[in-house]
Amino acid sequence: MSRSLFGTDGVRGRANSAPMTADTVMQIGMAAGRVFNRGSHRHRVVIGKDTRLSGYMLEQAMTAGFLSVGMDVLLLGPIPTPAIGFLTRSMRADLGVMISASHNPYEDNGIKLFGPDGFKLSDTVEDQIEALVGEPSAIPVAGPAAIGRAKRLDDAEGRYIEAVKGSAARGLDLTGLKIVVDCANGAAYKVAPTVLWELGAEVIPLGVSPDGFNINDNCGSTHPATLQEYVVAHGADIGIALDGDADRVVLICEKGNLIDGDQLMATIADQWKRDGRLAGNGLVATVMSNLGLERFVAALGLALVRTQVGDRYVLERMRAGGFNLGGEQSGHIIMTDHATTGDGLMAALQALAAMTKCGKRASETFQAFKPVPQLLKNVRVGDASAALNAASVLSAIASAEEKLGKAGRVLVRKSGTEPMIRIMAEGDDSELVRSVVDQIVDAIPRQAA
Repeated sequence: MSRSLFGTDGVRGRANSAPMTADTVMQIGMAAGRVFNRGSHRHRVVIGKDTRLSGYMLEQAMTAGFLSVGMDVLLLGPIPTPAIGFLTRSMRADLGVMISASHNPYEDNGIKLFGPDGFKLSDTVEDQIEALVGEPSAIPVAGPAAIGRAKRLDDAEGRYIEAVKGSAARGLDLTGLKIVVDCANGAAYKVAPTVLWELGAEVIPLGVSPDGFNINDNCGSTHPATLQEYVVAHGADIGIALDGDADRVVLICEKGNLIDGDQLMATIADQWKRDGRLAGNGLVATVMSNLGLERFVAALGLALVRTQVGDRYVLERMRAGGFNLGGEQSGHIIMTDHATTGDGLMAALQALAAMTKCGKRASETFQAFKPVPQLLKNVRVGDASAALNAASVLSAIASAEEKLGKAGRVLVRKSGTEPMIRIMAEGDDSELVRSVVDQIVDAIPRQAA
């Protein structure tokens, strides 16, 4: 069937516009409740959210949908996305829901659904839910005596904090480290500083004053400039930048330089290999990861398996191949020994453990390889499919591939979450890389942009 509701990471859109309206979200709750109404036991769903203003509206709408089909609801309040996977399993719930648009601005919101095993739903199950949203009359509602109950789980944050600390190496002590942590005015604004402080660090918090509008607003992993300034100004050892729902992370070294997901994966993979903890003799990354990472991994005698963009595809390949480490350049780091989805805070602790173990500063610890020059540009379009299939674009891509040859690569794709075309190229010649990217950008028909 053709999918119009679910994208690569759940449902996402502008708040109070289709599909992110109270009515549609309530129907999603009803449909998901129907699909997961299995067996005669009392059914339960946990619902978390980030700090967007629209979260209040969507949380109530989603709750109403689940209650109407007889599912009990546990409300967690603002909490990171990975906590939903953990608490869905911990609470023996049938379903988990995260209301968040991740790194997007406050005007957007989204719905991410997790199964009872704590993993995001498969395309097949999402298709079942989407089909029911389109046919609400096919969803039987509960009788008056069978309507669900809702309550708030007051200690959700504390449970997740202990899980994060438990994922770190036994005895990890951050005493003596000065850490600036940017929580993006998002879901981790309480838990991230608490975890670092409880492990002994001197913590300087940023982005911990959410007001419903300032999530990801010039802060967090997608806007690290302020964090870079703070790390240098305060003489900090390292900076940690999370995104709005804290499922991704990037670091800042003591010199103010950015450490992306590729460098984090390289460092963690190297340390885990030394410790005998790396499963699958390699790791999983996406087509966006730098060629330098691929060369570094090969030098370690490991395999780098690439997938299409999207942490769900990374996770699927990890589970299929028996890998326990994977992620994206953007900072989604997935460690299946500890979590069922990307967890920015857990990944940060693994990175800090590697840093303290080697006894080097961040600028040395997280420069595992020299990145190949890589350039990414985004072009907002009206019809992404039409833009990608335009003759001028296809010709420009073919020309770029010929120019780069075997010394580089080019990737042009639609965004899975926004109406954009993403153009990426990399190669040893930075000027050639810039030239071919600009060539493709210029080839996009103006009426599509």
